[in-house]
Amino acid sequence: MTIRHLRIFIEVADTGKMSATAAKLFIAQPTVSQAIRELEEHYGGLLFERLSKKLYITPKGERLLSYARNLVKQFDDMEEMMIHDNYVKKIRIGATNTVGDCILGDITNAFGKSNPEIEIYSYVNNTKDIEDKLLKSELDIAIVEGRVKSQDLISIPEINDFLVLVCSTKHPFAQKKEIKIEEIKNESFAMREEGSGTRELFEKYMQKKGIPIRIALESNSSSAIKKAVIENQYLAVISIRLVEEEIKNGKIYVIENTEPDWNRSFSIVYHKNKFVNDEMKDLIEIVKDYKNVDILKGVNTGKLIK
Repeated sequence: MTIRHLRIFIEVADTGKMSATAAKLFIAQPTVSQAIRELEEHYGGLLFERLSKKLYITPKGERLLSYARNLVKQFDDMEEMMIHDNYVKKIRIGATNTVGDCILGDITNAFGKSNPEIEIYSYVNNTKDIEDKLLKSELDIAIVEGRVKSQDLISIPEINDFLVLVCSTKHPFAQKKEIKIEEIKNESFAMREEGSGTRELFEKYMQKKGIPIRIALESNSSSAIKKAVIENQYLAVISIRLVEEEIKNGKIYVIENTEPDWNRSFSIVYHKNKFVNDEMKDLIEIVKDYKNVDILKGVNTGKLIK
């Protein structure tokens, strides 16, 4: 078994076809078939089921794929470091949209100051997409607000956060100290996109209460959501960390949930087979400095009640 075998295996897993793999890697299709056959003989079992001219990865193949991506990435890093004199260490940091909007810039700035010799690449998207890139070894580490679903990922809660219901200070709710949960069922909501951890948490809460959500706007932009709240009188459920400025400016009124269902954490996430190097350890320590949040200290808020 060689790195070449693993490269071919990974590509077949991604494309589901021998022919597509051969074309992408500029090799003959029989070479691809032979490499997969040799891997299957080496590990004593099928890595792919062959159905209707397409390949479907088996549980045994999934286990191999979990290791193969990280092994190939580590090998490529080693090759680059040993061959190129001007090699620069890199760290690839993923962040979900909420994290990217509120603390990622501060975290990467702090990391850059303590590690000036390391090149930083940051990628921001929703929880589902970040999880996919971690599994494909396209990111080294990530900070997410949602719950990751893959058992191949290690998730460590590090930063306290909670969701709040927000409205414009001109909205009728802003004149009330208590809002019953039933009162929001006829309100229009600005919502995050599908795949967002924030949206998933809010939707599960509303489903448990048996209350439908009237969606007027969907966006992966927190700025667009806050603008819709302020200008269009929509409601939104959003991380408290994202509305600090609007609270101070008197544009947004915060309604806290009296139940703990909207409490959550931002978590550090990385692949279980990933070698946690010194750069990743340093990033984790920096993230811990953002653990607590006290934005609502001294602020008048409303309460969401049953």
